Amino acid sequence: MGTGELLDDNDAVGLAELVRQGTVKPIEILDAVITRIEERDPTLRAFVSTRFEAARAEAEGTLPDGPLRGVPFAVKDLGCDVAGMVSTHGSRLFADAVAERDGALAARYRRAGLVIVGKTNTPEFGKNASTEPLLHGPSHNPWRTTHSTGGSSGGSAAAVAGGMLPAAHANDGGGSIRIPAACCGLFGLKPSRGRVPDDHGVSGLAYPLAIAHAVTRTVRDSAALLDVVAGPLPGEPYATLPMPAAGSFLAALDTAPGRLRIGFATANVDGTAAHPAAVAAVERTAALLAELGHRVEEGAPVWDGPATGRALGQVMAAATHAQIEDRLAELGRELREDDLEPFTRVIHEHTAGMRGQDLVRALQTVVRIGREVAPFFDAHDVWLSPTLGVPVPELGVLDTSNPASMYAHAAKMTWFTSVFNVSGLPAASVPAGFDEAGLPVAIQLTGRLGAEAELLRLAAQLEEAAPWPGQAPWPTGVAGG
Repeated sequence: MGTGELLDDNDAVGLAELVRQGTVKPIEILDAVITRIEERDPTLRAFVSTRFEAARAEAEGTLPDGPLRGVPFAVKDLGCDVAGMVSTHGSRLFADAVAERDGALAARYRRAGLVIVGKTNTPEFGKNASTEPLLHGPSHNPWRTTHSTGGSSGGSAAAVAGGMLPAAHANDGGGSIRIPAACCGLFGLKPSRGRVPDDHGVSGLAYPLAIAHAVTRTVRDSAALLDVVAGPLPGEPYATLPMPAAGSFLAALDTAPGRLRIGFATANVDGTAAHPAAVAAVERTAALLAELGHRVEEGAPVWDGPATGRALGQVMAAATHAQIEDRLAELGRELREDDLEPFTRVIHEHTAGMRGQDLVRALQTVVRIGREVAPFFDAHDVWLSPTLGVPVPELGVLDTSNPASMYAHAAKMTWFTSVFNVSGLPAASVPAGFDEAGLPVAIQLTGRLGAEAELLRLAAQLEEAAPWPGQAPWPTGVAGG
């Protein structure tokens, strides 16, 4: 079976089934993935490090007999430690920080039989909705290489949409799974708060807002990967969320979603409409959902938008500040001029003056926003909105070397995403066509806390009714121009 037939015609669940049947061996799939990476990554720059020889030894050895045995997988170079690999967090300050052991997520991926092939690009500490770190350079969108992959899981999105492998780890503190999924035409689910454990507890206060999962081409791959990582670690600070009645998220897809009450909106909370292609995608999806038997009506949750942005920024900045200071203490030196990108330095210096009472108030706001959003879901099962309020930006628009540019453009990228990090509700970006420039457009589905199975079933229904490509054509830019 050739590389194209293996990787273009099969998602992760499909590849695992081929391995179980004995149709292909794990090493054959891995070699196909490595060939793709070597061919395509010089253009897309999705990967920042690889472990091909170690992966080959694992694929030829005795892999754990897990549900995704023999499937190659990539992890984002932020929030997922892999033993023996550098965890740079996209920052020059951590350029030589080698992980001594696997984090909780990598350990679970390995137990599932996944073969980790490398780590993917990320903006510095995830502080950008575009993946353009100074340390590694920008990742390029497979649909058009002059444009952003989104962030902060943009390297993972480029790898998957670029046809290098079927799925990759990602995490989301303000939209960092959903934004790159939207930019690259992929499915991206941000799980509920508490569904997936933090990796080593490294993100500290950021954890109530950030959560890990994946970007995938298919809904069922997302469900299968959520089965792999869901569930608490001992001593977890959040209540354990129940698993689906079917016993797993993948099994839950065998049941139709039923007739859901779906509210939809095309403007953000302050009334600013999303770009026309996103508006059209929401309206088109709302009509399709009505045809599929759901009760669909205009409506949206209400929340304090400015307070949401401030609280998210303060809590995440405090965690990053501590991470930087801990690294400097480990190195035994002061901060140098070239350690941090200008935007990160501005955040770090500003956060140095944060008082304890400021942080407490930010955390109180997190609770308040969650309580503002929740009543909408008393009368609705799902909220349908755009994922992005703006078109996929060109590279260089979100420029961390120019803090003024970041302040001018960054908030627009998270109009519809960041509130669900603050509230902790699950939300998924679903591909919904292309704009006039040939770049992907996406809609977002949001549900109640713990309702991932419901969102996955609804997304799978859309996937069947309005299929999406799952990856860009190669050579890149054939469709996008």
